[in-house]
Amino acid sequence: MKRKLISLTIAGAMLLLVAGCRKAPAPEPAKAATEPGLAELAEFMAIPNVASDTVNIRRNAERLMEMMRKRGIAPRLLEDAGAPPVVYGELAAPGAKRTLLVYAHYDGQPVEPERWAGDPWTAVLRPGKLEAGAPATTLDRLPPGPEGDDWYLYGRGASDDKGTIVAMLAALDRMKAGGAPLSVNLKFLFDGEEEAGSPHLETILKANTDLFRADGMILCDGPVHQTRQPQVVFGARGISSLEMTVYGPNHGLHSGHYGNWAPNPAAQLAGLIASLRDGEGKILVQGFYDDVRPLGAADREALAAIPRVEADLLKEFDLGWSEGGGARLEELLLRPALNVRGLSSGAVGEKAANAVPPEARASIDFRLVADQKPERVRELVEAHFQKHGWTIVHEAPDAERKRQTPRLLFLQWELGYPAYRAPLDAPFSRALVKALQPAAGGNLVVMPALGGSIPMELFDRVLGLPIALFPIANHDNNQHAPNENLRIGNLRQGLAMHLALLSGLGAAWRD
Repeated sequence: MKRKLISLTIAGAMLLLVAGCRKAPAPEPAKAATEPGLAELAEFMAIPNVASDTVNIRRNAERLMEMMRKRGIAPRLLEDAGAPPVVYGELAAPGAKRTLLVYAHYDGQPVEPERWAGDPWTAVLRPGKLEAGAPATTLDRLPPGPEGDDWYLYGRGASDDKGTIVAMLAALDRMKAGGAPLSVNLKFLFDGEEEAGSPHLETILKANTDLFRADGMILCDGPVHQTRQPQVVFGARGISSLEMTVYGPNHGLHSGHYGNWAPNPAAQLAGLIASLRDGEGKILVQGFYDDVRPLGAADREALAAIPRVEADLLKEFDLGWSEGGGARLEELLLRPALNVRGLSSGAVGEKAANAVPPEARASIDFRLVADQKPERVRELVEAHFQKHGWTIVHEAPDAERKRQTPRLLFLQWELGYPAYRAPLDAPFSRALVKALQPAAGGNLVVMPALGGSIPMELFDRVLGLPIALFPIANHDNNQHAPNENLRIGNLRQGLAMHLALLSGLGAAWRD
């Protein structure tokens, strides 16, 4: 009931603001023109935004600059050879004492059109979730009040990250229409290759440190809490990835003739993985937890205030149990994780053969928490394998090396980046919570760190700014997957939250 009241309050406030800035009543109350930013978002989503598509990614940058100019922001492109441009802009607030750097990305994940219910680059509105059979309809059918909150906009970029950009720009429109002053100076950094790992961003940041000078930074990406309550997050896990290959015979061997004699790489790899983690997800590598930063009193206080969601998620995901020994989800997200993201050896089902396979491969990602370093993780994991009798190589071995080396393990590392976690009792952290709490109806979820990995550490290391993550998308948005979507209630709530942030942060930061 409380969530419905919050939704009604936000939606009602937005409708009043919309009415206040119209010159004349709209002839149809359910037209898309009455929904701030929806038509603009649909047009933005129509431009394919995969970073490797150099022509279209530049079209995205140009469209984004047009959207910024419309709000009085003078944009410019910051470029590094061979990279999509960073779109930069500034907006001054008369009398403001603080400057906020705002980050979002305008690129998106690649698509497999055959796995989508429609064209990934055509925004489609549905009066509910696709999985529930909600039909596609046009934007002008959206109800303007709370009954439209559970409608969904489908298409690549709806929630990750174009919807967030449009919500923020629409909030600036609302402030101008209502005469509300901007409380902080703004600097915008819109990244064009975040989904490709932002390999050129550090170079651009270091070449333009004066431009990015600010007092604090927010990253506008990711989902709100699973309860649909808005949240602000003060950290994110880091990541390292590992590809492992174990070798057997140079071709498949009859398991009756050679089983129990020829080493079976699939069985060996299964044993290796089992040696890395237990059944509750605890990592068994010696020393792996030594560098983990312990939780402070403010972190534990924030965790205790977060609504429990485990029972609902077990039902939503058709799970009969969860790892972690009964610990709550948010607490587990503040611990390191080892995820086996794929296994490959031989075949199963109708394609299975009674043979010893030639090799077995596994793909693993390590989610790192504050104070862990990717280089140290690599050292510990390789020492673990060596302790179990394996010889490690970092280049694919030839036949002679395989013959000479029992228990040969080929490792390919992508070290990734460290985690980041800001103190919850720091001035910037307190100011953000104070500015956002009223728009959340007093139900703002304060998360010490996100479970996902975002290179917040890069901005901390290069720019030296306090950083927070400020997401607006629904948690079930199919991010990075087919049929990505944005719940309309989240778009509306996101606009209201951005409005509260931009109008109230300055005063909260002075306190």
